[in-house]
Amino acid sequence: MSKQNSAFEIKAEERQSWISITMVWIGSLVCIPALMIGGMIGSGITLGASALSIFIGYALVCVFMSFTGMHACDTGLPTSVMAGGALGEKGAKYIISLVLAISCIGWFGVQATVCGSSFSSMIGGMTGLNIPVWLSSTVWGCIMLVTACFNFSGLKWLNRIAVPLLGIVLIYCLIYNLVSGNSSALVGYQPAAPIGFVNCISLTVGSFVVAAAISGDYCRFAKNRKDVVKSSVLGVLPAGLIVLMLGGILAICTGSYDISVFLSTAGFPAIGLIALILATWTTNVSNAYSGGLALSVMLGQDEKKSRITTAIAGVLGTALAAAGVLNSLQGFLSLLSALVPPVMGVMIADYWIVGKGKIENFKVREGLYAPGIIAFLAGAFIACMTGGTFASIPALAVLNVPFFVGPINGIAVSLVLYLVFDKLVGKKN
Repeated sequence: MSKQNSAFEIKAEERQSWISITMVWIGSLVCIPALMIGGMIGSGITLGASALSIFIGYALVCVFMSFTGMHACDTGLPTSVMAGGALGEKGAKYIISLVLAISCIGWFGVQATVCGSSFSSMIGGMTGLNIPVWLSSTVWGCIMLVTACFNFSGLKWLNRIAVPLLGIVLIYCLIYNLVSGNSSALVGYQPAAPIGFVNCISLTVGSFVVAAAISGDYCRFAKNRKDVVKSSVLGVLPAGLIVLMLGGILAICTGSYDISVFLSTAGFPAIGLIALILATWTTNVSNAYSGGLALSVMLGQDEKKSRITTAIAGVLGTALAAAGVLNSLQGFLSLLSALVPPVMGVMIADYWIVGKGKIENFKVREGLYAPGIIAFLAGAFIACMTGGTFASIPALAVLNVPFFVGPINGIAVSLVLYLVFDKLVGKKN
């Protein structure tokens, strides 16, 4: 392993409790997009089918997330460095790190824009004060960035404060809607426009599969493999099921899956505003942190310099938010996000099947490793083709062939192809 890559390795004294990592995952799940996706699922199928599809979706995510996280725990390395085992050091540095950096920076800007827009709108409604969205987005982007620059410690403490408060506010909103008479909409609810059980699984997987791919950034802090599995399963499955079901139930009760509508119906706009900001904050700190790590690897820096690259990632994201250009970039960001999950397939194949899950068999290969690059690109193509990503790009819509769950298809294809190509290269050598 090169000196630059080993500089990211987490030492024994830096390891954290599994509860701290669990809280990070819960904080990532309690967010505006998750509530909206839950609203879409709840509005599209019956509540019983919603719960089952969400459970299956997050269970699939937890499987791949656990394998990726245990790999990170064993090596002490983040995803953008670990990928060098399957793709080669340059492959991880110039392909995976670039995709992760751009994706995380872009989504940081999107979340800052969502927060700024909601803040300006709700402040205007409460006080009549007109705050420009670009100004709100900039201010909140900078505040989120400061928290992210404290690296894992800052993320851990923010989630310990934000998650309980968010939970209380959402539960209050649910109780308020149930006792105020809106619960009548739940009785015998049948969706006006059904969206299909498999589509609901796909929505669930798509909402968190990129986080699963970068789970190495956080699971490298775990003390052992058991802690990785505990934090992944207990941090994702219960929280994800609860948050998405809350979103679904509140969407049916209020007739909308917009979180600002949920919070406004409860009659406490100020508390709702705090909850909305915290929901965005906890998720966006993760975007800046992982984007900073990926940028640090790509630029040849080390862990000590990751605060600088995290700051750069946050500043770039905030600038994009303030400039108001992110609406036109969301299709591009969605495409990049679809490219990320298949990297788990090649990493799992390399470490757990070829390397038999033994740390002594793991190494970051020099240069580019063709079997890994080809398998990853093929998996990414299949994920985009079967997951609906190409459908949103007019020039590529002809390539859209919906089948099962796009990200899972991509992971499976990249895993199988890696084993085939790696074996062929081994025989040739």
